[in-house]
Amino acid sequence: MHWADSIAKALTHRADKHVIASGITPSGEFHIGHLREILTSDIIKRACWNDMIKTGVEAEFVFFVDDADPLRKVYSFLDDSYEQYIGHQLANIPPPDENGVPDLQRFQQGVSYAQHFLDPFKHSLNILGVEIDEYIYNYDAYKSGKFAEVSRIACNRADEIREIIERVSGRELDENWFPWNPIDAKGCMDGITVTGWDDPLVHWVDSEGNSGQSDVTKGEGKLPWRIDWPAKWAWRGVTMEPFGKDHGAAGGSYDTGKEIVKLFDAEPPYPTTYEWISLKGAGAMSSSTGVTIGPLEALRLVPPQIMRYLIARNQPKRHIDFDTGTALIELADEYQRCLSETVSGEREPGWWDKLSRRQQKSWKDMVSRIGYAQVDRFKSSAITSFSQTIGVREKEDGSIDQDTHYLDGWYLGISKITFRHLALVAQLREIDEDVWKSIERSGLIHENHEGPTENEILRLKLMRNWIASPHFPDGFRLRIQATVSEGAKENMDPRDVDYLRSLASSFVDCDWSWEVINNQVCELARAREMKLRDAFQLMYWIVLDQGHGPKLASILEEMDRQSVLNLLQLAIDELSS
Repeated sequence: MHWADSIAKALTHRADKHVIASGITPSGEFHIGHLREILTSDIIKRACWNDMIKTGVEAEFVFFVDDADPLRKVYSFLDDSYEQYIGHQLANIPPPDENGVPDLQRFQQGVSYAQHFLDPFKHSLNILGVEIDEYIYNYDAYKSGKFAEVSRIACNRADEIREIIERVSGRELDENWFPWNPIDAKGCMDGITVTGWDDPLVHWVDSEGNSGQSDVTKGEGKLPWRIDWPAKWAWRGVTMEPFGKDHGAAGGSYDTGKEIVKLFDAEPPYPTTYEWISLKGAGAMSSSTGVTIGPLEALRLVPPQIMRYLIARNQPKRHIDFDTGTALIELADEYQRCLSETVSGEREPGWWDKLSRRQQKSWKDMVSRIGYAQVDRFKSSAITSFSQTIGVREKEDGSIDQDTHYLDGWYLGISKITFRHLALVAQLREIDEDVWKSIERSGLIHENHEGPTENEILRLKLMRNWIASPHFPDGFRLRIQATVSEGAKENMDPRDVDYLRSLASSFVDCDWSWEVINNQVCELARAREMKLRDAFQLMYWIVLDQGHGPKLASILEEMDRQSVLNLLQLAIDELSS
């Protein structure tokens, strides 16, 4: 069973209706690390939605925007003038302009610091097919009184909450600690000491000796994080929420929260702890340190299904290294391969029963991963339901009774073109029409379609973005040579002349296909007792000015025959001089 299906199944034993929650503090640019929690929530909701057909379980997805939180410091992407806003709530400070300077004009037009960073992130979620039933802005929730009752309870039971936090976390709170962070007359939360509590008013004094009071029912401040979190569970009825490993650590905010929430006469949500997504070679992603790649930036490189597949294929507790290079191409090709296998047509009669239990489990898990990777939730549901019923719907001829058009490979965007091959052709053909002509000659255009599909056209557009970006892997970047490079000269040997002459001669009138080209490179090397590794390295240096690269025969096939012959002749002349 896929990990999301297992969680959905566990939720059925708790209740018939669930509220799945996620949240974020919009303090800076979002990165794909933030997507793990949100896509995990979205996939679990879809798992519940699919199970609803059989068990009656319903689920909604709510998203908390923690814009009542204060700006904690001047981040590297902000101008020093933001120093004046430290301690002020994110919903109440201006957004930065392109230079990181406070944009007062946009702020007057209603765009806050929080909204500035949230809007592009919401756009990326729409592209990914994430359906959020309700966005809850904490600042408005506090102001409108939704936190009023839990805030009063927290302040009235401050001693009990202190005992829970100190006992569970193992740390001692400051003697002036109080479960409410008031806002001073200037709108700042920093440097304030609580001096008294007279329900519903919190009395305070600021660092300059000014005193005041904060009405918790009117949102004149907020609860500290360890209380704010369980307070959300209580008033919104959250029953399931994924959270990062820091919150899930022993003595962390989930451990304290699951006790504090009972003071609000509520139960803690079903927990799912997830690991971080790191940027390969740079460590855990962090907006404040600049170790990041944004969701929209990632979605300019690969289709949204690949980003969803990245999350769907990995157990939440499994660490993910996001590699924008070779590994991303391999991930994309893995998705295409599994998608094709999922909806492949005819199979040998009785094929399912011939699989071992391990193989059956693996097959169902693969189909579910593909299902949850779909942007369209109706396609997602059709595929995952298909995986759950496989084995009982097999027809006599061995094929699967696919009674819904959503399982049609055409509709799901199956393509014979691998990302690896598209990366190669897109570099060799500047005009899109020439790319499709080349691919058609290779027999990779779908036999039932004239020209590329919309999905394939999008893939080419994204591939060109990828190639133009610094994220494209050097190992796949083609630098077709017009002359014999210095690197080639250093890696050629006079003993290679006979091999190159024979190769050039064979290339003159052979069938210009990668199979024939590859055979010629290999057979002529073997005839001279030349190691194949040396033969390929020699050609890579001559053609690309590097010792390795994408499949050599595929590169040569896409090149003009005469251009290849000219390069070989230049190399021969260089060695003969």
